[in-house]
Amino acid sequence: MLLKILAILGFVSLSYGQFESNSKANGNSIVHMFEWKWNDVAAECENFIGPKGYGGVQVSPPNENVVVPKRPWWERYQPVSYILISRSGNETEFRSMVERCNKVGVLVYPDVVFNHMAAASGIGTAGSTSDPGNKLYPAVPYSKSDFHPTCTLNNYSDPFNVRNCELVGLKDLDQSKDWARDRIVEFLNKLISLGVAGFRVDACKHMWPADLKVIYSRLNNLSIEHGFAKGSRPFIFQEVIDLGGEAISSSEYTSLGVVTEFRYSNGIGKTFNKVSQLKWLANFGTGWGLMNSSSALVFVDNHDNQRGHGPGGDNILTYKKPKQYKMATAFMLAYPYGNSRIMSSFAFSDTDQGPPSNDGGKTILSPIIKEDGSCDNGWVCEHRWRQIYNMIGFKNTVKGTVLKNWWDNGADQISFCRGNKGFIAFNQEDSDLNQTLNTCLPAGSYCDVISGSKVGNVCSGKSILVDKDGKANIFIGSKEEDGVLAIHAGSKL
Repeated sequence: MLLKILAILGFVSLSYGQFESNSKANGNSIVHMFEWKWNDVAAECENFIGPKGYGGVQVSPPNENVVVPKRPWWERYQPVSYILISRSGNETEFRSMVERCNKVGVLVYPDVVFNHMAAASGIGTAGSTSDPGNKLYPAVPYSKSDFHPTCTLNNYSDPFNVRNCELVGLKDLDQSKDWARDRIVEFLNKLISLGVAGFRVDACKHMWPADLKVIYSRLNNLSIEHGFAKGSRPFIFQEVIDLGGEAISSSEYTSLGVVTEFRYSNGIGKTFNKVSQLKWLANFGTGWGLMNSSSALVFVDNHDNQRGHGPGGDNILTYKKPKQYKMATAFMLAYPYGNSRIMSSFAFSDTDQGPPSNDGGKTILSPIIKEDGSCDNGWVCEHRWRQIYNMIGFKNTVKGTVLKNWWDNGADQISFCRGNKGFIAFNQEDSDLNQTLNTCLPAGSYCDVISGSKVGNVCSGKSILVDKDGKANIFIGSKEEDGVLAIHAGSKL
């Protein structure tokens, strides 16, 4: 009986550990550095991401994928082997990136793909060959016996069809097979040995939770050689697309780790696209029927739905609507719900378009950082937008506080406090917001971190004067560049 109790306690500890981001000096917000090269990610960790208070980076799948003509972004999601060679770099460069990012308190979470292997035939990014038609991937090696029998995924009302059949022709691995499990665990544990802090697990909806439970339980603790506390478990965040109405629910995965909350992206997009009103955000999260905060990974957009793939359609906000996008991101970083992730994109006009290159997609171009700190050379770099990185500082400052003093005008003007450490207001109406509001902050002059930044004791944007009662006149013009204003304890002048 004692052994049984210890086994149960061990699993509880494991599950809880997989919800911990393992963040170090910085906060727990993650930036998705979509398709960046490893050397460029490392430099960005040192020069910007770490200093601005971001806690981690999600990087594209690091293993070998099939080379697809015209080099679309989605070729990274067609594995050929688990060799660490991709357009982003090789194993040596990956190892160096992880070490450099860890040193400045920025953790690395690679995107990992083990639901399937490539559907397209061709040579891989490490030079490996494969034969998808016969389910042969000799560089792993996998053979036909490691896959589910061939069938087409065409019925989302049938869990067996969703989890055992082939999504858009991708060869569906059977994670219940010992050989397949061993190769997957071997791959993930190698990444842990290189210093990663956890994983974004692709296509979890298409794998059985019981199989994932076994795979996660066999993962090693994080590497103490890379600065993690003894016994630390990998942070697991799982892609499960669930807007309701299907046979498979995100709740089936929440005991295993954090889960992507696509209803958040859809809901916040509707609101800041003015399909819904800001006042209804007062109980956003569980009040809207979303999963518990500790279980949710939240985002305004991700690499799929910003391209119209997956749920949400035109409701999804992207960098192409900058004012609304900044407002939605500011709300996400100010409101106490979920584990937040920021998208860092490259510009695209074709939804299949791969990352910036000048040689037909073979070599990814590095971002060019302009004098004003923004990106060029085909990169958008939303994480470098002032209105976003300054809100990372806001989120880190108000960590551990509760939402209080919600105010709205009954429509599209709102404000709220985070404890006595932060205040934020939004205006999405055609008229100005001009109100005396309780900021919950001590008296003094504060820099609005949306319109500018605090440099020394000077603000490059608006200054907000808070009186002895914590009140201030808050003005957000309907025609201003930004429809949001935010001050916090760290922005006091």
